[in-house]
Amino acid sequence: MYNYEILTQLNKFKGKDKVRMHVPGHKNSSDFRTNFPIAPIDFTELDFADDLNCPTGVIKKAQEDIAEILGAKRAYITTDGSSSGVMVMMFCAQAHGNKIIVPRNSHKSVFNACRILNLEPVIVQGEEVDGILTPPSPELIETLIVNDVNISGMVIASPDYYGNVAPLEEYANILKKYGRLLYVDGAHGAHLALEEGRVGHASLYADIWVDGAHKCLPTLTQGSILCVNNEKLIVRAEEGLSIFRTTSPSYPIMASVEYGVKYFINNPKLLAKAKTVVEELRAGLKGMPIYPSPDWTKLCVDFLSLGISPYLAQGVLQKKGIYPEMNDGRYLLFYLSPCIDSYSALELKSALIAICTQKKLRNTYVNLPAIPKADRTYSFLYAYKQKYEWVPLDGAVGKMSADNVGISPPSLPVLVAGEMVTKEAIACLSTAKSTFGVLDGKIKVVKR
Repeated sequence: MYNYEILTQLNKFKGKDKVRMHVPGHKNSSDFRTNFPIAPIDFTELDFADDLNCPTGVIKKAQEDIAEILGAKRAYITTDGSSSGVMVMMFCAQAHGNKIIVPRNSHKSVFNACRILNLEPVIVQGEEVDGILTPPSPELIETLIVNDVNISGMVIASPDYYGNVAPLEEYANILKKYGRLLYVDGAHGAHLALEEGRVGHASLYADIWVDGAHKCLPTLTQGSILCVNNEKLIVRAEEGLSIFRTTSPSYPIMASVEYGVKYFINNPKLLAKAKTVVEELRAGLKGMPIYPSPDWTKLCVDFLSLGISPYLAQGVLQKKGIYPEMNDGRYLLFYLSPCIDSYSALELKSALIAICTQKKLRNTYVNLPAIPKADRTYSFLYAYKQKYEWVPLDGAVGKMSADNVGISPPSLPVLVAGEMVTKEAIACLSTAKSTFGVLDGKIKVVKR
């Protein structure tokens, strides 16, 4: 049984600082506390609270416990989401080469890090299966590694938004063979560390990785962990943390990260119960077109196969108080997590079955343009160094994109800086419900 070190300490001293002459500015005032009940444990770096940037007490012990549970040599709590951990990983990559292999469906934080750190992303794209990009083949990765000594290694999201688990063992064997490193964005996969033998978890193969606790464990939003297994990266990782991690971390978020990682280790029966709930849910949806994700916490319903608009279906669900994680125009993605209960699962099952039987929803599906496979024209970094101008989407065809432009969620780039704008890309962006890199119907292109 693991103790909740940080939370116990915060609760122990809650209310003892009757006169708060320190930040945060809310001072635990009665009005603020009424609206934000977490205020009493929202401390700063006081004597009893320890310091995330130089831990010697409860935070140090919490991180040691987390490392043990997650299978890491070192584990570092971050309260800035997985993105700060990705930045640190790429900072480590920068020290080993000026290029890094980046799958096209990587999170935008990876591309942001490349831009900031002057790393050239060698962009690869896996096969598309049922409208979803899958991880690139190990053979492709080996070909790239063999032909370019400047490639530091590879960064890969595993599992991805849809629950696809990358062939990490094969990647790791190839990269190790040529003295390169494997960086894993596990923002959606911290729960895999709870599996027997940590099957599918980054800890088995990655040199360094991020676990996004807040996405799949009982943790407050923005709670995440950077983990290191390659001891040669520890000093560089800690240097990166001092640069990219906030100097004013949230103590409630910190406490919740530790809580989330330890909760199901302390309560294994609850994890088993959640898995049973999910198994029963899937069994109850037998015959419904569901993307074959190996990640049990991701449920992706394919509305193309149903002939029903996912937007209309989402509206029906939300009227019932059921909110999916994402709607990409084809799939509704439901994040289940080990915290799912039987009531919620039953409500979801009943609502989905009801949607399939509604006559007014039949034949409402509208095909959206697919994300095109683009050819590289100039380098990513070259494009960012050029003068640019904003042009309307319909006037951008044939020009070079000066920035990443894409669809959010899942923050997937339709155009990467340095790629030529195509009609297909514009069609995809024009029909998307939510985008990034588009401002008032315009995008940045390299100025001629």
